[in-house]
Amino acid sequence: MTNATSKMTTTPQRRQTFKRLLTLIFSQYKGWLVVAFIAIIISALAGVAGSLFIQRLIDDYVLPLMRSSHPNYGPLLEAILIMAALFYTGVLATVAYSQIMAVLGQRIQKSIRDQMFTKMESLPLRYFDENDYGNVMSRYTNDVDTLTQLITQSFPQFIVATFNVVFALIAMVSLSPALTLISLLIFATSIIIVRWLTAHSSKYFRAQQASIGSLNAFIEEMLNGQKVIKVFSHEDAVKSEFDQYNDDLRNDARLANGFSTMLFPIMSNLGNLLYVLIAIAGGALAITHANLLTLGTIAAFLQLSRSFSQPIAQISQQLNAIIQAMAGAGRIFQLLDEAPEADSGTVTLKKQGEDWYWQDGTTQKPVRGQISFKDVNFEYAHSDAGLHDISFDVDAGEKVALVGETGAGKTTITNMLNRFYDIDSGQITYDGIDITRINKAALRQSVAIVLQETHLFSGSIADNIRYGRMTATDDEVVAAAKLANADKFIETLPDRYETQITGNGSELSSGQQQMLSIARAAVVDPPVMILDEATSNIDSRTEQLVQVGMDNLMKGRTTFAIAHRLSTVFNADLILVIGDGRIIEAGTHEALLAKRGKYYELYTGALGA
Repeated sequence: MTNATSKMTTTPQRRQTFKRLLTLIFSQYKGWLVVAFIAIIISALAGVAGSLFIQRLIDDYVLPLMRSSHPNYGPLLEAILIMAALFYTGVLATVAYSQIMAVLGQRIQKSIRDQMFTKMESLPLRYFDENDYGNVMSRYTNDVDTLTQLITQSFPQFIVATFNVVFALIAMVSLSPALTLISLLIFATSIIIVRWLTAHSSKYFRAQQASIGSLNAFIEEMLNGQKVIKVFSHEDAVKSEFDQYNDDLRNDARLANGFSTMLFPIMSNLGNLLYVLIAIAGGALAITHANLLTLGTIAAFLQLSRSFSQPIAQISQQLNAIIQAMAGAGRIFQLLDEAPEADSGTVTLKKQGEDWYWQDGTTQKPVRGQISFKDVNFEYAHSDAGLHDISFDVDAGEKVALVGETGAGKTTITNMLNRFYDIDSGQITYDGIDITRINKAALRQSVAIVLQETHLFSGSIADNIRYGRMTATDDEVVAAAKLANADKFIETLPDRYETQITGNGSELSSGQQQMLSIARAAVVDPPVMILDEATSNIDSRTEQLVQVGMDNLMKGRTTFAIAHRLSTVFNADLILVIGDGRIIEAGTHEALLAKRGKYYELYTGALGA
């Protein structure tokens, strides 16, 4: 029952994917595809016409010359030139459609990757939480490459082979219906074999594509965690786990290619069998009924039988490539069909000079930075973790510290503020404006974040700081670096602000990377800041340097600081103690210590440690 259901659901999906792929191709390059299609027809016609001409060549030219006492080879040479012209026309047509499809394949490959990247940038953060990066990467690489091979090779060869079969069959019927019947009986046998083998191989090709994605995701995860693996000497355990993923891929690939590679040799041998049967039957008919079959007819029919059987073998071979590509195309379209991040906000924020302003229609007013959470509830998909009845108010320019154990919900609160996730119920306001009314891009531009995990990009130091605001001038970049206390170490680098860094800034220390992250936020000059445990991964001496930069950055801004070290939050205007997604305690440092509650336990425990 399960297999039947699977077959019923996957077959319509493959058809829908195939139809969508054709629509994608024809919508962009209809004119060139028409030219390629005409070239394919000419190529197929030329091959069949050349095979048919063999009959005339033997019956009208070769045999009469053999009987003539004074042979004239002129007409034979003319016939050979005509035959050569036919085949040469087919060669030119083949070159034409091959080149067209090769060029179109690369253009479509670029177009699909562009669409995928554009779609990826529009997806909500939830998508990346639920999908492995390696799996997503395999769609850009393996799946797109397989799809390109389909467009440049498999599709054209499949269509050529189909026309060759049709034209060869018409020519065979015109030469000898009896011999054609023998060919069709062999053809019927081949169809049964092709259907059985392709049904099995398609299932395993889909599994193979999924296994490639899982393996890529595992490799990507292990590459990112190499230090941890070596620190805890987990090389053997990781190798064992990799072997399991690799074995799964090997088994799926073995079964997929095992069924698919059977097709071509089976079809080739059926073609050889057809050739022998036609030779025997044709010879017998020529002997017993000389008026029905001539020597030229038999020779031409034998050549056409090759033109008939070989394309069938090619069709069976290309069917496997098409099935494999359909599996990849399905994964690509799955990404393209993901719902983009919804944004119905119409209120925007923009910076004019040194100040930020709200723009609501024609109304413009200064941004203050007042934040309010009112009865906010949120729950992650496939998890009970989230927020429950979160309510608090932050006045403009105040510093709020979020403290609590790991997994308590501190980062989740800030994720609600910049709408990485949307709340399930309640309300969050920014200067009295519901954040659902604010355009997401404008909202996030006004709420800068310094993350615990610093991510830098390949390029210059200046480029990485300017990533916060691409229009920032060189002077503004330098000013941001000074504010973040990063200018001192930058000036010691060989090319100062033009020093190139690669990867994730591995040439720099953790503290230097963090100071660049602060400078990147500083160049935005936002009204609201989020510091997500920004000093948790650096030593105490470096922390002092980074803390100076953060203190400079927080001046005059509403700040949310997720604290790892409680010694850094005592000067906060409001401290929220978070536990299991709820606010356990709220107040100033002194007030919370006086309560001798959860904050007191955390603070005194941290000092004792």
